[in-house]
Amino acid sequence: MARKIIIDTDPGQDDAVAILLALASPELEVVAITAVAGNVPLALTQRNARIVCELAGRPDVPVHAGCDAPMSRPLLTAEHVHGGTGLDGVEIVEPRMPLAEGHAVDAIIEAVRAAPGEITLCPLGPLTNIGTALERAPDIAQKIAAIVLMGGAYFEVGNITPAAEFNIYVDPEAAAAVFASGIPITVLPLDVTHKVLTTKARIDRFRGLGKVGETVAAWTDFFERFDVAKYGSAGAPLHDPCVIAWLLKPELFSGREVNVEIETLSELTRGMTVADWWGVTDRKKNALFLGDVDADGFFELLTERLARL
Repeated sequence: MARKIIIDTDPGQDDAVAILLALASPELEVVAITAVAGNVPLALTQRNARIVCELAGRPDVPVHAGCDAPMSRPLLTAEHVHGGTGLDGVEIVEPRMPLAEGHAVDAIIEAVRAAPGEITLCPLGPLTNIGTALERAPDIAQKIAAIVLMGGAYFEVGNITPAAEFNIYVDPEAAAAVFASGIPITVLPLDVTHKVLTTKARIDRFRGLGKVGETVAAWTDFFERFDVAKYGSAGAPLHDPCVIAWLLKPELFSGREVNVEIETLSELTRGMTVADWWGVTDRKKNALFLGDVDADGFFELLTERLARL
């Protein structure tokens, strides 16, 4: 049976690629896509999610709009990375498919209660929708099969501040609630995602895959300009597709069970994922924190699946 997932997302070019990878993979049943404010405001993230569904030929997948701001802080966005639309690099065509009825938080709660133990949540952006759902309906923590998320870092530390990764930094209170929930959590941090770089050879393979591949290549052409300039790397990291790749081929990744706490009080280190990688505390392990990836295997998987769309 296909694994049931809900993708919680703030597209973003790399979010878009993650959605495409999921929709191209029969091992996964995308029950819903829930949009959250993050890389760009909610009005754009919910629109972008629908654009991606239509690109994949899947207008049947319900897209729900969720929280338009963090649980207790002003919203910080990342147009400096993703451009003003969130999907800069291609011409934006307004989607025809409508938004699904109902708030994303309610959709998450209802779906989990309807299928207890069956649904894995896949957050690709700030954890606001997930944290809010846990706050409103604490009973669902026992009914969520797992959470597999992109966020945080250990050795790589921060990409929006010296200490913090963007998704966690935007809503650290929501992240703290998620990591304290007792739900089985797998974390795809910057330590992994910065190893899957969009080199020219890899992107050239996308270009030969038809409309979907050409669109992905155009997105990554735009997306990588920021990271190449910032890090001097050979390309941009495809952060969010790592979540879906781990669900499909966990053997591509390695890591360890650790305790992860989220810093919410310090302005200097706000949003830091304090991962006890070396086991120096007696705090209970609450996450599988991944640290390495077979980058070539990742791109083989991504290329093969995009070719199906």
